[in-house]
Amino acid sequence: MRFMLRIATVFVVSLPLAAPSAADPLPRTVLALHRSIPHTDYFGKFFASFQSTLKAGSDIPITIYSEGLGHRHFKAAEYDNLVRTFIKEKYRSTPISVIVADGLDALQFAVSLRSELEKPDLPIVFSGIDDSFAAQLKLPSDVTGTTFRTTMLHVLVTAQALVPGLKRIAVVGDPLEEQTYRRHYKKQLATIEKIVELVNLTGLPMNELRKRVATLPEDAAIFYTALSDSSGGARYDANDALAILAEVANRPIVIDQETRLGRGGTGGFVLQVGAIGEATAQIVLGLFSGESASTIPVTHGEFVKPVFDWRELKRWKIIEASLPAGSEIRFREYGGWEQYRIQIIVLSTALLMQTALIGWLIHEIRRRHRAEIQSRSAIAELTHLNRRAAAGQLSASLTHEVNQPLSGIVTRASAALRWLRAEKPNVEKAEAALEGIVAAGHRAGDIVASVRAMFKKDPPQKVSTDINQIVRTVLSIVRVELQKNNVELQTQLDEHLPPVQGDKVQLQQVVLNLVMNGIEAMQSVRPRVLKVQTDQAKPGLVHVLIEDTGTGIDPSNLHRIFQPLFTTKTTGMGMGLSICQSIVESHGGRIWVSPAVTRGSIFEFELPTGAA
Repeated sequence: MRFMLRIATVFVVSLPLAAPSAADPLPRTVLALHRSIPHTDYFGKFFASFQSTLKAGSDIPITIYSEGLGHRHFKAAEYDNLVRTFIKEKYRSTPISVIVADGLDALQFAVSLRSELEKPDLPIVFSGIDDSFAAQLKLPSDVTGTTFRTTMLHVLVTAQALVPGLKRIAVVGDPLEEQTYRRHYKKQLATIEKIVELVNLTGLPMNELRKRVATLPEDAAIFYTALSDSSGGARYDANDALAILAEVANRPIVIDQETRLGRGGTGGFVLQVGAIGEATAQIVLGLFSGESASTIPVTHGEFVKPVFDWRELKRWKIIEASLPAGSEIRFREYGGWEQYRIQIIVLSTALLMQTALIGWLIHEIRRRHRAEIQSRSAIAELTHLNRRAAAGQLSASLTHEVNQPLSGIVTRASAALRWLRAEKPNVEKAEAALEGIVAAGHRAGDIVASVRAMFKKDPPQKVSTDINQIVRTVLSIVRVELQKNNVELQTQLDEHLPPVQGDKVQLQQVVLNLVMNGIEAMQSVRPRVLKVQTDQAKPGLVHVLIEDTGTGIDPSNLHRIFQPLFTTKTTGMGMGLSICQSIVESHGGRIWVSPAVTRGSIFEFELPTGAA
């Protein structure tokens, strides 16, 4: 009975490790075995790629365990038995669905572990085995994986590219027969020795190696495999040992593993460790999807690629054109142009566009400045022509204004002569007549000077100006026109207006144009009333209003009334009101028009007091 209980107990305890039935889904638990303790850079990169690919390819969480076998340091059969026992007990209560074995030693260990676990159908996926070795293996059932091919021929091709006239290759590292990944190199050396001399530096202590690699001839290259065990007793990480040797090596170093880059290796046909991890993970994902390891063939992957360290190429003055076709260059230190080409192009383009824009703006500013000068000159010329045209229209009024004092002069002169030629000359009356002549002469001179100033062509001069005096001067000039056209004049001038800064002639022209327009607008209507008013409706502004009782302006034309060349008259150029607007705005003011309440139009303008 006790014997039967023990058997039952063993059976129950071993249930978690029993192979799942075909109907049950495979549990998503992976045990990864590798030969390294501690982890090497190679396995670290392999495991990272393997793990990330599994996570990306599965919606269900996958548990991954990792165990280092320590075969780099411990190789006794007794040690392997202890490790198997340890793993068996460690995972006794943990269902393992797939074993991943990295390297030949790990594969052999996984097969023996599977036997001890009494799980002959437990799938094993291997990696890190050369295909020439894999072809010689008699793989048990449910074992599959990926292989690669690295050969000494790759080493020879690389060495010849790095060293023109190559005659010898110094092989550095642990003895090849002790290296899992490179045992097949031993058989290939005989072929290489027919082409170049091989200098065997494997198994030497580090001090001796440093001396030897520092004194190699110029026609030599170094092939570094992996150095972990020095006869001096020190243990090295393979990549750290490479960096120590590269410090003193006088020739370029050929490598066959990606993780050696950046540690002193110049380059070579290297294993792409990340790609191996990804391919291995894809096989595991296939198993989790329901495939059987026995139906998945061993896959030969293209995991070898020529890759070189740009810094080492520069150190040994090796041109990229001499490298094998398809070579990848890493750690390239780009110059300013190579590193920031896009930024430089964009910045240069922006600067060129900015320069072109600035040049165009300068051209436009100069062109606009010339156009403004021409426009001002044209406006000044048109303004002068407008005044001359007004002079022609006012010729009768001007003649009348001048004739009045001249007639007075003639009359008074005749009277003075009579008083002086009398039998008894009346000197007092003659003196009074002569004084009247002087006054009339002065008045005629003032009229001529005023008209001349108004119609001459001089540059504008802004001075303190009384707007009421401007209005009075204009009204005196058009007095005859008002009488001739039977126009009633109504004036309402604020005598307390502050002065404005302006050109008297130009302001007179504005008032004259508006008054003459009002007179002309009333030629066909009755009654004819012209109202002129000045006031200060707003602080700091002088306001002038000129209202007529004429035919008015069509409301549809109000917005065009101040545009150049627009006119509703049968005669005229349509420049008068445009000139008025230009003059008022040049004085900092504004001008506008509106319909009168009953009939006619109201023209108004405002000018600022003080400086214009």
